[in-house]
Amino acid sequence: MSKKLEGKIALVTGGTEGIGLATAKRFVAEGATVIITGRRKEVLDAAVKEIGSGVSGFQGDAGNLADLDKLYAHIKQQHGRLDILFANAGIGEFASIDQVTEEQYNKIFNVNVKGVLFGVQKALPLIPDGGAIVLNASIVSVKGIAGFGVYSATKAAVRSFARTWTSELKNRKIRVNVVSPGPIETPAISRLVGDEESGKQFRAGMTSQVPLGRMGEADEIAKAVVFLASDDASFVAGVELYVDGGMVQV
Repeated sequence: MSKKLEGKIALVTGGTEGIGLATAKRFVAEGATVIITGRRKEVLDAAVKEIGSGVSGFQGDAGNLADLDKLYAHIKQQHGRLDILFANAGIGEFASIDQVTEEQYNKIFNVNVKGVLFGVQKALPLIPDGGAIVLNASIVSVKGIAGFGVYSATKAAVRSFARTWTSELKNRKIRVNVVSPGPIETPAISRLVGDEESGKQFRAGMTSQVPLGRMGEADEIAKAVVFLASDDASFVAGVELYVDGGMVQV
């Protein structure tokens, strides 16, 4: 049985844990040669070791343009092209409208919007015609969840990028799509909610809104990304694919 991504060169930004790590594993399993990025060397090295063969790591900050230049120079030198880009790196923090600070705003927008914009822009010279770009957004791009204002705005921007870039890149047949996860069990969730009791309350609150009645797993997002990145989605462009147990649609 042929693999969906056989011979492809794929980049996963923020590929050291959670959705990024799960997707990198899936990409490798489907035959791709994968580059993952991360800010912390020890975490990056551990992820590369966990994935095994078919993957390499590159240390850098997704929101730092100089790091992006170094990343793509490295990919050009090592591989000559980039068939698939999964713009996954992102950060989030709770803050209501009366609590948001300029520092917090700049930090979140720098990675989630600026990092995606210039990460894609700088990748384009390496992406062959017919390549695939998948952006990681969130159901909060359309749902108004209290405390998520800045984060939600960044994900709405990401979703908007996919529409515009689909139009702008149509002559190159480069497909740009968005995967929007619902509540997914990842290390980032644990960091976001803090202590164990707060975590239980947060998860209970989220799952109560999910028709399937549970948190999702990172690998369930990874499977959707593989679909969007593969020829199985050859006539899919500009969409936002919700992987959320029905949370948005019901």
